[in-house]
Amino acid sequence: MLFMGGEIGQWWEWNHDDSLQWHLLEYAPHRGLQQYVADLNRLYQSEPALYQVDFDWQGFQWIDLHDSDNSTLTYIRYAQDQSECIVCACNFTPVPREQYRMGVPRLGLYRELLNSDSEIYGGSDIGNGGSVSADPIPWHDQPFSLLVTLPPLSVVFFKPS
Repeated sequence: MLFMGGEIGQWWEWNHDDSLQWHLLEYAPHRGLQQYVADLNRLYQSEPALYQVDFDWQGFQWIDLHDSDNSTLTYIRYAQDQSECIVCACNFTPVPREQYRMGVPRLGLYRELLNSDSEIYGGSDIGNGGSVSADPIPWHDQPFSLLVTLPPLSVVFFKPS
């Protein structure tokens, strides 16, 4: 949830007596943040797994919430049709997590739908080359797993194809 100006990285809290700090869009980091929020909103609208079962436990499943050593969280969002899902991985440290294994529900190719560390958002552009294939290695109580790179201070969304 963003308040007015949050989508451009406004320096101070919105004030009804002033306008938003639109001049900040002259600077690449602020334009990158605005682009990320726009792309995140588009992703949310285009992927039923992110909104259809939003208020029911059946729309969400933890993959791993216990990896405090790496400061990561991984989870799955499901659509009404449980065969449609999005896998999300969050890295809360400034250190990339290379060769990070995470469980996934099915075998096949997983497209990287959105990477908050992309260069277009002002990030370091560390990622997975657009997709990664699942291995037949059970992990985190899931029948398969991905070996991914988690960029620093990022959220990455994957979708099985």
